[in-house]
Amino acid sequence: MASLPLRIAILECDTPLPGTSSKYGGYGGVFTSLLNSATTALSLPPSSLSLSTYHVVTSPSNPTPTYPSLSQIDAILLTGSKHNSFDNDPWILKLVSFVEEVLRQRRVRIIGVCFGHQIVGRAMGTRVGRSERGWEVSVVPIELTEKGREIFGMKTLALHQMHRDVVFEYPDGVEELAYTDKCSVQGMYIPKRLITIQGHPEFNEEIVRELLVFRHQQKIFDDEVFEDAMARVDKYQDGVVVAKAFLKFLLE
Repeated sequence: MASLPLRIAILECDTPLPGTSSKYGGYGGVFTSLLNSATTALSLPPSSLSLSTYHVVTSPSNPTPTYPSLSQIDAILLTGSKHNSFDNDPWILKLVSFVEEVLRQRRVRIIGVCFGHQIVGRAMGTRVGRSERGWEVSVVPIELTEKGREIFGMKTLALHQMHRDVVFEYPDGVEELAYTDKCSVQGMYIPKRLITIQGHPEFNEEIVRELLVFRHQQKIFDDEVFEDAMARVDKYQDGVVVAKAFLKFLLE
């Protein structure tokens, strides 16, 4: 079992929209809020987490993104992103290479969410790309495998989704956790090594409403997708349940 505090490096793979950014300061802040809620739910002391944030997307204000030293952390957490996990932009290739480096060692563990889930799949040699089944957005019911029910302590999950890219197959040696009609690879697990989820446990109604309105205005979502998603945006979702599973995984 890992010792406390758990030193988690959050690799921010995108910048939130203005409303979310104003409230949380970035996706690192969104995940900090979620993980703190999970810490409370598990009755762990407030000092159980030591979180650091690294913005890994190259931009004029961030021309040479930095990465954590593996000797100084216990885990990395890869966030979601509007970018494509299958693209070959230099920062994406660097991120894949970094995950490959983490996979080659045995101590530092990996958590991947949405885009991060896909990057982990890519780093393990599995095909990622655009799904022909279209967008999966807003609160979606997720079926769990036997291992998934064990990991999450639930018969099924409900999570916010915001993707049309997928991991097409499970990499060798990975345990299957979850699936939906539109995405058969919803979660991956290797004990003491990695856990990933295609959904967004860190999202809440406020964050998703902002994304839906923006993407509808930008014509990314047509009226049908937008209206269907907005009808489900206020539904219950199991974000803290998944975050608790993340922390339990790190404590294995």
